[in-house]
Amino acid sequence: MKVTSIQPTPNPNAFKFLMDKPMAQPGQTQAYAKPEQAKDDALAQAMFAVQGVETLFFCDNFVTVSMTAEADWRAVAEQVTKLLESHEPEEVEAAPPPAAESDPLASIPKGGDPEVLSQINALLDDRVRPALAGDGGGLQVIGLEGKTLYIRYEGACGTCPSSTSGTLMAIQNLLQTEVDEDLVVTMS
Repeated sequence: MKVTSIQPTPNPNAFKFLMDKPMAQPGQTQAYAKPEQAKDDALAQAMFAVQGVETLFFCDNFVTVSMTAEADWRAVAEQVTKLLESHEPEEVEAAPPPAAESDPLASIPKGGDPEVLSQINALLDDRVRPALAGDGGGLQVIGLEGKTLYIRYEGACGTCPSSTSGTLMAIQNLLQTEVDEDLVVTMS
C-alpha cells in the first residue's frame, strides 16, 4: 500500500492521506473520535498511538487524520505515512451482503419517517457527501425527530469550524428547498 499524496483540508488541523488502494469497502466509512472506539482495528490503534493524532476517518481510498492544535504536523505525517505504507490490507472478498442490504430500511437511522429519511440520504449522497469526501470528511445522519434532522460530521469535517456554520446552513437550505421547508438541521 502506498500513500500517493497528503492533502490539506479546509480544517487547519486535518490532512487527507490519499492511498493507492481502498481503505474501506465502497460506500462504507469508518470514523473514530477516540482511541477506545478503535479497539478492534490494529491500524487505527497504531495511528492513535502517534502523538498528536486526535481523530481518524477511513473512506474509500483515503484516511483523514485530525490532530491536536499543538501537534507537530511533520512528525505526525511521517509516522502516519509509515504506518499506512506498512499496513497489509485484508483481501476484499465477495462477502455476504450485510443485513442492511437485504432490508433497505435497515440502514436508515432510527427515528423519523423512513420515506423522508430515505429522500434526505439520497440528496446527501448525491450532492453533499461527495463534496465533503473531497475535503477529507463525511456526514452521518443520526435521526429525524419531527422536523429536526440530527447529523454528525466525520473526518476533517468533524472538527472544522466551517462545518458548524456555513456547511450546516448550506445543508439545511438544500433540504428545505428539496424536501421540506420546515426542516431544521442540527449537529448531534
